Formats: sequence, structure tokens, C-alpha cells
Amino acid sequence: MKSINHKLERLNLNAVLSFIAAVVFVSLISGHAKAESITPTTQVDEYQSPEEVTSSGGDWPQWGGTRLRNNVPGVTGLVQEWNIGKFDRRTGDWDKSKAENVNWFSRLGSQTYGNPVVAGGRVFVGTNNGSGHMKRYPADVDLGCLLAFDESNGDFLWQHSSEKLITGRVHDWPLQGICCAPLVEGERMWFVTSRGEVRCLDTNGFYDDEDDGPVKDEPANVTSIMNAGPAAEAHAKTLEALADGKLSDAAKKSLADAGEAVEGDIKIETVTEGKSWKATGNFGGVDRTIAIKQIGPRIMFIKALGVSDKREADVIWIYDMMGPDMGVSQHNMCACSVTSYGDLLFVTTSNGLDESHINLPAPEAPSFICMNKNTGEVLWRDASPGLNILHGQWSSPAVGVFDGVPQVIFPGGDGILYSFRADEGTDGKPEFLWKFDCNPKKTIWRLGGEGTRNNIIATPVIYEGRIYIAVGQDPEHGEGEGHLWCIDPTGRGDISPTLAHRFEDDKRVIIPHRRIQAVSEKDNETEDDNPNSGVVWHYSFFDADGDNDIAFEEEMHRSIGTCAIKDDVLYIADFSGLLHCLDAKGTPDRKPIVHFTYDMLAQSWGSPLIADGHVYIGDEDGDVAIFEFGADNKEPIEEINMGSSVYSTPVAANKTIFISTKDKLFSIGK
Repeated sequence: MKSINHKLERLNLNAVLSFIAAVVFVSLISGHAKAESITPTTQVDEYQSPEEVTSSGGDWPQWGGTRLRNNVPGVTGLVQEWNIGKFDRRTGDWDKSKAENVNWFSRLGSQTYGNPVVAGGRVFVGTNNGSGHMKRYPADVDLGCLLAFDESNGDFLWQHSSEKLITGRVHDWPLQGICCAPLVEGERMWFVTSRGEVRCLDTNGFYDDEDDGPVKDEPANVTSIMNAGPAAEAHAKTLEALADGKLSDAAKKSLADAGEAVEGDIKIETVTEGKSWKATGNFGGVDRTIAIKQIGPRIMFIKALGVSDKREADVIWIYDMMGPDMGVSQHNMCACSVTSYGDLLFVTTSNGLDESHINLPAPEAPSFICMNKNTGEVLWRDASPGLNILHGQWSSPAVGVFDGVPQVIFPGGDGILYSFRADEGTDGKPEFLWKFDCNPKKTIWRLGGEGTRNNIIATPVIYEGRIYIAVGQDPEHGEGEGHLWCIDPTGRGDISPTLAHRFEDDKRVIIPHRRIQAVSEKDNETEDDNPNSGVVWHYSFFDADGDNDIAFEEEMHRSIGTCAIKDDVLYIADFSGLLHCLDAKGTPDRKPIVHFTYDMLAQSWGSPLIADGHVYIGDEDGDVAIFEFGADNKEPIEEINMGSSVYSTPVAANKTIFISTKDKLFSIGK
């Protein structure tokens, strides 16, 4: 097994400088940090039921396709054989002479963890800036990027750019980009940026020649001149020229390199002597005013985005979860793939520990929030994991209706699954329904992944009145013991498998949940079966050959992948590279029925796709294994290499498979 070391890449100079630019950018958009007062100018389409989305065989508009999060689209006409051709490692040129069943490919960043979403004739993918699609952001500037491509031919349409947070890797790990998948409904899209913002965008970008937001003329960093090293002279000459009402040659070159070449005469006005100016004229063929600011060692050039900026995102509203209203402190990244129920938008905030991996900087900040998706107003918030957050919170919510009650299911950073009524709440608080501890009580949390207690990275899946969830940890923590649960969500209160007790004066006393270890036997503590348990079945291992010895292939390991279930057959990949196939119903005595496991011989980060009678799953070696669907089909019919690691999940829509590799997006079909 290859070890994961994806975070060891180092920032280059320009990426470091972009941290400084991020400070400026934050100050510029601070007026948009809260969106409670925003009134929508355009309503999104009416809510579409999960059944309509799944049965249509058409678009796949969010992670898992619907709020049920089950990656089982009703798509037909898919291919099971393809060849991506060859790519020159030095130039990147595509030799397609032997390519087969590849409609097109588009370049992504250098690291891609976001899953594709297909809606309205477009494909949306989260990645980093390794391809440098925007002139104002060359590829060596580190960003979180959400890219939009034309579904028919892969043409790049527009990009949403999130500059890196000045606080660095504790909040915004270098080169990780946008790690979530967006939610699309009609002409509106919602996603979480790497800066901890919830943003609503117009899926058309500015191609509809409208600036649709309440957020109008959003300021954007165009370029800058740095007073450091060889650039110091250019910096000094630029300041001197600005004082004389002119642009220096260095400023003009910098603007041209960013796609804003100066054409004709430019009028320079001083706003604050020696500190800020504005330049009015034609830049890149567009008449506009560019703000110029001297901030620390940099001279910043800033434009207001508008309908002329076709390659930019059109922002409707912004809510900054790290701002003073909420005060979230995300750990390494914010990675929630949001979902909705009617006009309600549900978000996991990613609140977590600091760089010490011990302290929780914002214990009062919420872990889960509900927003009005049209306005960005926060309707309720909840901080149930509290001080028991183990590391970070990078999972995503699901929404189902059980016995007529709509429930939003949130995986907590304490390893507990929480359910709340999926409504607007009361006085800013949700109605709590139940909680389920996904870790056995005697498991223990140790730094660096050496313990047995786990986070929840996967997304809960809802299937025929049951909830399915696996536990796992940050990929850097490596492999370890895992658990897969099937849960009955109709109970209330604590529906965990067991309860923690201690004896006081010969009486059992329930122990409040603890972060490191819930039950310590040496302290006269015990766990007992919970009479209110919601367990339908639990899978951690099975003795397939009956030899009373549990082999590697007979264990459920840590997983960051999500289940996919069809016709009572469940597939899930664990991080150790095993694909597990089980009966989704289990046995009446709470035991799993395991059909088989298959070793992919490489670690797997993603989740299975079940579509058109087949199962598709990728791995870190870049192989996509394809199985015929069904419990008896234990070996893949094909394993196709994609040229680089497949950290994401294959999706299918409109008779096409979409796979994002580490650095490319492929459209695969007849």
C-alpha cells in the first residue's frame, strides 16, 4: 500500500504572496460577510424530489445526486470500456490516436478532490489553480477554484476563485483547493469555499449579461507589484508615476499579463495621498475604473467584477462562517457539500482544532447550520459536538423523511451522528431528534491516527427508511480499524448501540460523552446494551472462511468513502483499498450479511457509482475498477487506468460517465 502524503507539497513564493493579497481581499468584501438582509432578485426552480432526479437518468446536480446521497442514478447507455490515450508528461499534449470512448477532457488543478456535478448543460468541479485558467491568477498562485465547463465539449466557461486565507495551513491547507461538490437547482448554485464561506452563484456566470446578485460589482484582485527583491525598483517607479498621475511601464506590463492591457489614455486620480488612487480608462478592451492601493509592501490593482468578465463567477450572496457573527475556526479546510430541503440549506461548518491538534479555538461556534437558500439568512445553528470534536469536521449532511418527519442528518466531529427536524427551527435553534455514537465506547482517540476512535468523513446515505454510515479519519492518519452501521432513524433521544455507565454507591450512573475515551474499565466504568438502540446491523469484520482468524480481507477498515445501494446490495470502499459488498438489510439479530470483499491493491478515497447494471470505483493508483452489479460478481470485468490518481467519485448523467482525476476531468461515453 502506498502511503498518503498529499499535504507535503510546499508553497512557492507567489502562493505565499497570495496570502498577503488575501488580507486585502477580505477587507474589500467585508461588507458582504453577512447576508441576512439580502432579498433575492430571482427565485430558483421549485424543489425536485429525489425520486424524480434518480429516475430521470438526466442531470446529477449535487454530491450523491439528491439529498438522500445515494450515488445510484437511473442512467442508461453507459460504456464499460474506454482508453484515455496518452499525455506527454512534459508538455501535457494529448495523443488521442488510441483513445476510445472519450468525448473530451478538460484540465483541472494539480490536486483535485471535489466530485463532479452535472446540471443545466454544465459540469462543475472543485479543484486548485494548477491549470491557471484565469490570466489574473497564473498557475503558480495558490487558490481554491470552482470550475464550470460546457457539458457538450468540455470548454472552460468560468471560475470562482478563493484566495488563500492569511492564517495559512491551520485553516486553509496549501494546494488543496475546493474539496466539496456544489448543489445546483435551476440557475442557482450553493457551495462552501476554502475560506469558510457559504456562497450562492448564478450558474450562467456573466454569460447572461446580468449581474444577478445583491452582491454587485464584487471587488477582485487583478494584479500587484511587490516591493521585494528585483521588483523593488518597479514598485518605487510605480509609486512615483502614480504621484505624477501616470501608470508606470511596470504597472502596464503587470496589468497586461493579467489580461487587463491598457488601451489609450488612462486618467489617474488620487484618493488618498501616497496610499490609494483610481485609474479610469480602457483595460483589456473594457471601459472601467481600477482601484489602486498601496498596502504594506504591495501595490494592489483591484477591479469590480461585472458582465464584461465572462470567465468570472457571478456571486448572488455570501455568508462568512469565520466572520464575527459565527466565529468558526475550521481545521485545515472547509469541505462540506451542502444539500437542501425546500428553501432550507444545510451546512456543516468544519469547526475544528487548531494546529496543536489539542485545543479547540471556537468551542461555542456551531458545527451545523440551517440557512434560507434564497437569502443566506441563518435560521438556526447547533454546536452539539462541543468540546468533544476529535480533529476536524469535513463531512456533509443528508435529508430524509421518516414516518412523515423530515430529518436532517449531520455527522459530528465527535464521531456521533445527529438528527434534527428539517425545518426552520425555533428561536434560532433546531429540534433535536436523536444521536448515534458510531464508535464503540472503549475505543480511544490518539493523535496522528494511532488510536481506534474515528471521525466521520463519509456522508450518510438514506435508503428505504434506513441510514448507512462508515467511520474514518484524515487520510494522513493512514489505515486503521473501521465500522459500518445501518441505523433505524425512527427512534428518539440517544439511540447509540450501548450506553456508558459508572457505578456510584452500587447504582449505575450514565457518563456524559468524553472526547478521548467514553468508557475506561480501569475507572470502574462499563458499557451496556442500549434498550433504545437504533442499530439494525453493524459491520467491523467477518470470518469468511470460518477459520477463526480474521484476515486483512475480512475486516472493515477506516473509510472516507460513502455507500451506494441498489436493490438491497450495498457497496463501499475502505481507505485500505477493499471494496466491500453487503446485503443492505442484514439479519434479524443485527448481523451483517457480507457477499464479498475485493482488494484493489491501492488506497481508495472515493465512493462507488452504481449505474446501468455496473459498479465503478476509483483508487489512488488511478485505476477505475468496473464490476457487473450483483452480489455474485466478485471480480471486476475491467480495470482502466486514468493516468493519475482518482481521489474523487465517478458520477453518471445523460448517458455519460464523468471522472475527475488528480488533474483532469474526463467525459466518457459512446
